[in-house]
Amino acid sequence: MKLKSVLTLASLTIATTTFAQEAAEAPLQISGSVDTYFKYDFAKSPNIKTYFASEQNSVSIGMIDLALKKTTGKASFVGELSFGPRGQSQSIPNADGAYDETTNSFNIQNLYVNYAFTDKFSMAAGYMGTFVGYEVISPAANFNYSTSYLFGAGPFQNAGIKGTYAFSDKVSLMLGLFNEWNQYTASRGVSSVGGQLMVSPVEGWTAYINGLHGLDGYGNYSTVVDLTTTYQINEKVKIGLNAANLDAGSDKFGYTGVALYPQYAFTPSVALGARAEYMNFKGISGAPDASVLSGTLSANIKAGGLTFIPEVRFDNDKDLSQGFLKSDGITATKSASQFSLAAVYTF
Repeated sequence: MKLKSVLTLASLTIATTTFAQEAAEAPLQISGSVDTYFKYDFAKSPNIKTYFASEQNSVSIGMIDLALKKTTGKASFVGELSFGPRGQSQSIPNADGAYDETTNSFNIQNLYVNYAFTDKFSMAAGYMGTFVGYEVISPAANFNYSTSYLFGAGPFQNAGIKGTYAFSDKVSLMLGLFNEWNQYTASRGVSSVGGQLMVSPVEGWTAYINGLHGLDGYGNYSTVVDLTTTYQINEKVKIGLNAANLDAGSDKFGYTGVALYPQYAFTPSVALGARAEYMNFKGISGAPDASVLSGTLSANIKAGGLTFIPEVRFDNDKDLSQGFLKSDGITATKSASQFSLAAVYTF
């Protein structure tokens, strides 16, 4: 009996020591970013209201983003909060179509738990950044500082539960059930189903085929199908692509868009990239479609954790759907252009 007790105590000691070592190997991870910028519209009017940064001739703030991550054994959690106007960019627009940038309260970007049942299968539940689309809310994860029309069309976040199975390093599948889009407390319950197929056919090339159907943030039943892919051709050249189609409501309004992202790295600290985008907004109840062409040229100049992003952007709205104005602030115009200089610090 004494021997058995000693062995049991020894086993518990070893298990406790092992657990402590595992816990020590996975400390709490803290990361995030802070950004600020200057923007000037060449028409001297606040045009190109792409979901944030609609000021004119202003030094403004983006947001502070703070993310926490912890892994213990097979379980992990992610919590991410943002404070500032950019963190509010995923809000539903006002009646005039503009986004409210005056509220600087915090916004939850991610808050979920994850459990890896095996090396191949894991499940996550909570409030998660959407799996749809190429660009994200945090500027630290985007090459361009301004955001695309595809980004602004959403969705931005999905609350729900999802499971991911990795068939290999080259193929994985995610399926999930979610609340209405962009809501961490659903008024209509779990109402959406979505999935993502990831394929990586060759080294450096990854593609995601995404689908989401259910209630969007406006109360419409919507279906979005999205392709996101990046190809690191070599150490200097990278190209990305985002194409998406969304049908909403019984009238099948929504959008169809495509954006191309070529990039060239002159050095590890200096890179130049472009975004060429076409966005078509489908008309409601038989109304004609409206389309926008947008071209953005950005540089990334890195110094430690700080990245400077000088950027010029030219948009053409042949249907006058975006409300671009000339320098008098009254006359409608088809074109708009702007310059911005952003500073993004990541930690």
